[in-house]
Parts: sequence; C-alpha cells; structure tokens
Amino acid sequence: MFTVNELATRAKAPAQVVRYYARIGLLKPKRQQENGYRLFGKHDAQRLRFIRLAKRLGFTLGEIRQITEHADEGESPCCEVRKIVQQRIRENRTKIDAMMNLQNRMESALETWESMPDGMPDGHHVCHLIESFETELDGNVESDVNAELEC
Repeated sequence: MFTVNELATRAKAPAQVVRYYARIGLLKPKRQQENGYRLFGKHDAQRLRFIRLAKRLGFTLGEIRQITEHADEGESPCCEVRKIVQQRIRENRTKIDAMMNLQNRMESALETWESMPDGMPDGHHVCHLIESFETELDGNVESDVNAELEC
C-alpha cells in the first residue's frame, strides 16, 4: 500500500494530481482508520499509469472515466476508444484546415502590406493595413465571428 506521496513519487506525478484523481473517483484509495490517510494499492498505481498514458493521447478525464468504468464492469472499452480517437482526428483535421487558412490569409496580408506605408488613425480608420483586407475577406468576416462564438 502507498500513501499519496509514495504513489506520486513512484508514478513521477505531482501529489496534488493523485489527490485530484482520488477526489473525482478515477483512483479509489482505502482510508486508514487510525489517521485517515488514503492508501493506494497496486491497482491504483496501474490505474494512474493508464490515466497518464490516456492523457498523453489526448483523452479527457471524462472520457477516461467512461473507459475505466467499462473496464471495471468487465466490458471492453476498445470500441469506444477507437470511436473517440476517430472523432478527435476529424476535429483535429478541421482545426488544422482552419489554421492553415488563417496562416495563408496572414501571409497574403503581410505580403500585401510590405509595399504599403504606415498610416495614422484619422477618426475614420484604425489601421489601414487591416482595413485594406476587408474587400478580400468580403463575406467571410461574419462567418469568422460566428465560428469564434461557437468555441
């Protein structure tokens, strides 16, 4: 059996992480009657290792909870794991595409701005460099605003 600090040291994890995982139910320590310390067994050490591996693969704590609950009930969580990763890959590709589009717009803007002089605000314009891009973006400004609101 391990105390919080002993488990944390063995797992090379901060003690507060071990305490947090115990508090939210991902780890299930036993309480020692005399002093109230939480004691963790080998199963908890294995579970902590699994949690850390899953986090490194991008799983959320909620997803990890679902996965471990399936396993604790004797069900294979592998199908669910595949579905989560497939969905995450689709989401990442969408984000990468959006970032690449932004990168291209920024590079195009910078290239255009290289030949433009600096301007002073005149009460009608804040920065003519950004405002010069308005015609290029045209109808995309509204969709960009809506995309930001969804996050």
